Amino acid sequence: MKIQFSDEKLKEVKELISHYPEGKQKSALIPLLHVAQGEFGGWLDVPVMDYVAELLHILPIEVYEVATFYSMFNTKPVGKYLLEVCRTGPCMLNGSDQIIEYIKEKLGISEGETTEDGLFTLKPAECLGACGYAPMMQLGKTYREHLTKEKIDKLIAEARAGKN
Repeated sequence: MKIQFSDEKLKEVKELISHYPEGKQKSALIPLLHVAQGEFGGWLDVPVMDYVAELLHILPIEVYEVATFYSMFNTKPVGKYLLEVCRTGPCMLNGSDQIIEYIKEKLGISEGETTEDGLFTLKPAECLGACGYAPMMQLGKTYREHLTKEKIDKLIAEARAGKN
């Protein structure tokens, strides 16, 4: 199967690339990786990264370096719900380690793993910039703050019921 953006996404990609001067298309790499991750199942497989490199006229290694450096990109499949729990100083001091351990126990997975039903992936994150709401996590595009075991239970139940 040939990797290719839908016509709608390809138009969006061309628009993004057009914002940068000729010879500087690599500057569109991070926005294109976001588009690619959204378009191709929530993660960046090697053929997808190669396709992005081709569109930007850069070497594949240049894409791999960026995709593997930033935690917002997934280089392996993830669940429908990506639980990114902050584990830097303020969150850790407020119990993020215990929240991570609780999620691991509750879902039967380790960090970086996905539940057998494909619903949840646990991914510890570096600072998410919401220290005043610690411990916290990012779930999709939203932050979940002041986490407790009870809040985790509710979140998981809602997700399983399709309410998230």
